[in-house]
Amino acid sequence: MHFRSTLYSVGLLAAAAFVNAAPLKAPRQSGVPKVVVAHHIVGLTAAFTVDDWKSDISLAQANGIDGFALNIGNDPFTATQADNAFTAAEQLASNFKLFFSFDMSSFPCKATGDAVQIRQLTLNFASRPNQFTVDGKAFVSTFAGEACDFGHGGDVPGGWKAEYTQHPETTGKVHFVPSFFIDPATFSTFSGVMDGDFNFNSGWPIDLKVAQAGSLLPGVDLNNIDANGETALQKFIGSFDTDNAHITNLANVQGSAQTYMAAVAPWFFTHFGADTFNKNFIFDGDEHLWVSRWENLIANRDKVSLIEIVTWNDFGESHYIGPQHGQLPPGSEAWVNGFDHQGWLSLTNFFATQFKTGQAPAVEKDQLVMWARPHPKNATPADPVGPPTDFQLFQDKMWAVVLASADGKLTLSSTDSDAQTFDIKAGVNKLSLPIQPNGFMHGVLTRNDQTVIDLKPDGFTFNPNPTAFNYNAFVAQATAQ
Repeated sequence: MHFRSTLYSVGLLAAAAFVNAAPLKAPRQSGVPKVVVAHHIVGLTAAFTVDDWKSDISLAQANGIDGFALNIGNDPFTATQADNAFTAAEQLASNFKLFFSFDMSSFPCKATGDAVQIRQLTLNFASRPNQFTVDGKAFVSTFAGEACDFGHGGDVPGGWKAEYTQHPETTGKVHFVPSFFIDPATFSTFSGVMDGDFNFNSGWPIDLKVAQAGSLLPGVDLNNIDANGETALQKFIGSFDTDNAHITNLANVQGSAQTYMAAVAPWFFTHFGADTFNKNFIFDGDEHLWVSRWENLIANRDKVSLIEIVTWNDFGESHYIGPQHGQLPPGSEAWVNGFDHQGWLSLTNFFATQFKTGQAPAVEKDQLVMWARPHPKNATPADPVGPPTDFQLFQDKMWAVVLASADGKLTLSSTDSDAQTFDIKAGVNKLSLPIQPNGFMHGVLTRNDQTVIDLKPDGFTFNPNPTAFNYNAFVAQATAQ
């Protein structure tokens, strides 16, 4: 069984050249509707039944998600689970769309014959009724693939062109929108290969690093982030800068349909030791990353063809928004069990609808979502794996989002003596409060002196003495009756 590893795209320094460029024109997006999909890792579904897939599809669709990007790798159950997913969508008689995101960190791709498997998978499912298509072609994406030459002597664009996009079996049948982790300035070499680009890492501020904090965040004390520090961070959290770099360079791909797929992500923490997957780092998810990124994508919706939520079920990297079922990567249960993220899922329909229609939907029922990490960032447990890289970027706060049907007030507290009350306006509201050691999360939404929502989740304490590092988010939500 494969477990996908996060790779890195070109960073803020490369993207910075585009920040002050002339405004981008909306790209030509041939036949691509505004669609929101979620990245679903099939490698964690070995024991799924058709009913499991029906459950995931129904839940996603109820929350404004139009389809799943099926991240598939070189697993013995890949074809079976792909068939189960398509069968589930068919049995639901829904318009839910599915497409493959080939995990090229799993599939072999150094020999000419290696492309046979991905061609066959593409063609075997291309005619299924729930296959997502563009201009009559099967929409296909990837995770990685920038090192795949398929036996063409190191010529990666030539390998993809000859063995996949323009191979006699698949030519004219695929709308190819890969996520290649390369400098966007080299996109032009992939003419005849890329119909578009999926910017997988765009959901996180991946280049916001402690090592570069002095230059990126001048004057900001990471141990005491004040209002000016928050303003500085907000320039990176959810930013559209890397999107601009990708869109600009995609325009140089001759014959491309200019299909740009952006990512949105809520969080990132992974804590695997050197004896397993050797991944132990965070990306900064504070400053309401999930909502801020949605807001920036909506503001730039004329430049974005599709949005892919990263992810539905990548539990090992803590950016899941779906329910915890299926298989967990071994060891990740230490930071995943008890940390449900469906509060973030509950916000998705509002923002997905606004992206697709251009209009914010009316809030019919007030909603409160809160989240926080389970221990102070500077905690020092006896954890042999050690603290994750860049943990210092985090702030010891609880974060809250209110979708409000009308004006009101929100009171947040983490102890019996630190309550703060904030004015709430109709629509989207983003609030935060420093959280105290041994504190709780408590939010009370009132209107006209009447309590609308009172949310104080059980099972959460901001523990100053944890037994192991856990920088995952504990997410709670409530909706007014």
